Amino acid sequence: MYHISVLLNESVEWLQVNPGGIFIDTTFGGGGHSALILEQLNGGGHLYAFDQDADALSNAGSFTDAPNFTIIHANFREIRRMLRAEGVRPGTVTGILADLGVSSHQLDSAERGFSYRFDAALDMRMDVREGETAADILNSRSAQELQRIFSELGEVRNSKTLAEAVIRHREAQPFKTTGELAALCEKYFMGDRMRYLSQVFQALRMEVNDELGALKSMLEGAYDMLAPGGRLAVITFHSLEDRMVKNFLKSGNVSGEPVKDFYGNIERPWEVLTKKPVEPGGEELKRNARSRSSRLRVAVKR
Repeated sequence: MYHISVLLNESVEWLQVNPGGIFIDTTFGGGGHSALILEQLNGGGHLYAFDQDADALSNAGSFTDAPNFTIIHANFREIRRMLRAEGVRPGTVTGILADLGVSSHQLDSAERGFSYRFDAALDMRMDVREGETAADILNSRSAQELQRIFSELGEVRNSKTLAEAVIRHREAQPFKTTGELAALCEKYFMGDRMRYLSQVFQALRMEVNDELGALKSMLEGAYDMLAPGGRLAVITFHSLEDRMVKNFLKSGNVSGEPVKDFYGNIERPWEVLTKKPVEPGGEELKRNARSRSSRLRVAVKR
């Protein structure tokens, strides 16, 4: 199976699919969320799905016969530009869903370089058509930059020590494979070994793909594209992502800073429906251990 969709029924239920509406799945992946949305649309409705990973697009084959489905090969940060190219006007979209998790297929494909479980090229790009690889970053960034990446994106406790070790290693031999990075981490890990490796690899993946920058652009674009009364549902897997989404739904910006109108009233562009994030239940946790860190937040555009 390419990918098990997390919080599948909960997220689509919160969208309250209108059969004749325009819906966006910003992260197509294995197509689980898209399939459930598409089942509820009639001839007047349409679903646009985004994915920047060419592997994910191969899952869209069974969907392409549906006249009310369009797959878009692009990063969801391009949501405004790509939807306009499809003739979708700002302020007309009924609902938008974003599942920010890395697909099981990506983690389990050795050649993609996402996991420390395999020895493969240190790539980690979601879209292999462009951008720096993880190896490029390890071999070129300063110690200060590497420390920031490990600390902020991976919450690695000894980020400075690891960054300095990376510099020493690359001076003798540039990084090429996931095995080389994992072997270095083995010498410096603190606490649980697997958790430490996961944090380091996660930090690099998020930097390679500018995941926080892409999320910011997507959230801003989603607000512009949604019609008043339209719903946004976002599933996060990382505390930084969740904080950004929470702030955006509260204040309209990812920093969470209150914005006041001319009269000094605080602007609240969203009505937040999930006062506390929706989390997976016991059955889902048993079925899919990777769902344990997922959080769903939903809001309506005012």
